[in-house]
Amino acid sequence: MRNRVLDEIMERAEEIRELGPVGERLGRLDDKAAGVLRDAGVIRLLQPAGHGGLEAHPREFAETVMAIAALDGSAGWIAGIVGVHPWEMAMADPRVQQEIWGEDPDTWIASPYAPMGIARPVDGGYVFNGRWQFSSGTDHCDWIFLGGMLGDADGRMAQPPQALHLILPRSDYEIVEGSWEVAGLCGTGSKDIVVRDAFVPDYRVIPFAKVIDGSAPREAGLTNPTYLTPFSTVFPLGITAAVIGITEGALACHLAYQRDRVQITGTRIKDDPYVLYAISEAAAEISASRTALIDNACRMYDKAAAGREITFAERAAGRRVQVRAAWRAVQAMNEIVVRSGGNAMRRDNPIQRFWRDAHVGLAHAIHVPGSVYHASALTDLGVEPPPGPMRSMI
Repeated sequence: MRNRVLDEIMERAEEIRELGPVGERLGRLDDKAAGVLRDAGVIRLLQPAGHGGLEAHPREFAETVMAIAALDGSAGWIAGIVGVHPWEMAMADPRVQQEIWGEDPDTWIASPYAPMGIARPVDGGYVFNGRWQFSSGTDHCDWIFLGGMLGDADGRMAQPPQALHLILPRSDYEIVEGSWEVAGLCGTGSKDIVVRDAFVPDYRVIPFAKVIDGSAPREAGLTNPTYLTPFSTVFPLGITAAVIGITEGALACHLAYQRDRVQITGTRIKDDPYVLYAISEAAAEISASRTALIDNACRMYDKAAAGREITFAERAAGRRVQVRAAWRAVQAMNEIVVRSGGNAMRRDNPIQRFWRDAHVGLAHAIHVPGSVYHASALTDLGVEPPPGPMRSMI
């Protein structure tokens, strides 16, 4: 099936590319760049059809994110992160879906999901407090998903711990200006969020356990395999696709820069076998990362479409593939960036921006290999499920 969203993005590729430095200076995505994503329907790729969405295959989502990130890392990052939120919103109560999309199906939803708040139960809902970092694209969003822990009557974390995803309108939270001063992905505007004593009604709350175990979409009556694909596949997909797309952008800029470059020794790059070797090896590794990530998403989708239960071991192996794909691509990118010469580090050379963006993207918690590799190795050895926090996000 033709990906018409991707087609429209490529028609406006030069516009996205040129707006990248503008977003970096602003510390958030430029309004024109956000408009391109909005007009193309990027954020509606995983949105339910009943609210103007495309219910796209996860492969189409990943390919679109990669293409945008190869033009501008920050725009691709927002496409991946903000773009995944409609996927979960499809599982939410129809009342909140109507509140968000009823008048405008292009309303964007921010996050983060990290459980940095406490939700104290009250009649009809919760009183919510907390502070969160890294709300990517938040300036262009009118609603937000925030992670929180269930509290007790005194506002302390209830036992046993229970994680929640709470949905709030823009009027119920504060965006902290000046809280996104970073080395890379500057244009994502991933600012801090503060919530003070906001009332969140019951119908705007989703237990995270039901999202991670796959019961939330089934209880919502969703049948499209896109929504039955595990959260631990779909949520990391947008983030890792952005990182891989950024490395593809770095490779493209490197090739364009090296094409006519002559080293200080007088040797043309086209005549330097060591640089040529590095280019080919990096291109192969970045391509392998793309293939691995997309193949993993497709396999999970196919299992969901066949009505198969996707086991913890399969989810853990999928996360292992996803994490390794990100690291492989960034490590390959490093090999060509360090062979680009000192002028590649000048501010007017996009190579250095892709390089910084990729490393900041790799630092996202979803790419930390330790617990994922540990959990997947234990399941391979017959220990399933592994103990404690190693099960997190799997």
